[in-house]
Amino acid sequence: MLTHKLQSPFSRRFGHRWLQQPAALVVALLLAACAPAPVQEMSEARQAIEAARAAGAQQRARPQFEEANELLDAAQQLLNDRRFRDARRSASQARDAAIRAREAAEAVSEE
Repeated sequence: MLTHKLQSPFSRRFGHRWLQQPAALVVALLLAACAPAPVQEMSEARQAIEAARAAGAQQRARPQFEEANELLDAAQQLLNDRRFRDARRSASQARDAAIRAREAAEAVSEE
């Protein structure tokens, strides 16, 4: 009981929790900044490019197909540079471009 009376009103009320909360916030921010590698996005982009290739996009939708490949190459370079957020964005753009290429190739083949 004696130690309780010797503590300041601040430490009696908050104890060491005020030290723990900012530390937890810093850890959470560091973890958020260290985003994981965009493995799923890279895989989806590669699969979409392969589907576009199978649909004949190399011949029937060359500009979209080349754009998808360039975006995937950029994503790979960003991944190598450990710029995961940018790599994720580029991989998603590559997937979208590959889907457009596949759809364009399929539209041409239906004509």
